[in-house]
Amino acid sequence: MRRTHLSRAALAVCPALAAGLLLSAAPARADGQLPLTVVSDRQTTGRGGEFTLTLTLSNPYDTPIQFVYQSVQQTYDTSLVKGLKFSATACGTQTNGCSDNVHGGIARYNVPLEPGTSSTFTVTYTVAADSACGPGVRIDFYSYLYYEYKSGLANNSGILAVPGTQVTC
Repeated sequence: MRRTHLSRAALAVCPALAAGLLLSAAPARADGQLPLTVVSDRQTTGRGGEFTLTLTLSNPYDTPIQFVYQSVQQTYDTSLVKGLKFSATACGTQTNGCSDNVHGGIARYNVPLEPGTSSTFTVTYTVAADSACGPGVRIDFYSYLYYEYKSGLANNSGILAVPGTQVTC
């Protein structure tokens, strides 16, 4: 039985394709979870009240974290609630500030963040006195975090759910 050039090419490509698929299934980096913790100081907030999110970034690496980009934005479900009104009213604590639009803006952590240390970003939100409220009315967020370490040769990023508060009447 004679082999054609096409079948020889197929036989040569199959092992390479199999190896490529196996290697592509490996995780991109061993870091896994982001070294970020998030806490809301209130489970429930009434109309006219406020709540504070505290986001703490820790450095688990043996080199400083040199660059951090983080945004905090309302979830899609929160954006769908008709009449829900709230705004960021304070920002700070161990950061060198926030963008003008914290509600989707950038937390500016103090960097470099040395190995084994952490930096905390807080933002306080006020619920309007005439805001929607009641069962199922929640203000929740998500955060996108990107940071670089090892002199910029390594990085990690991801999206985390940020628990907010239930708005009560």
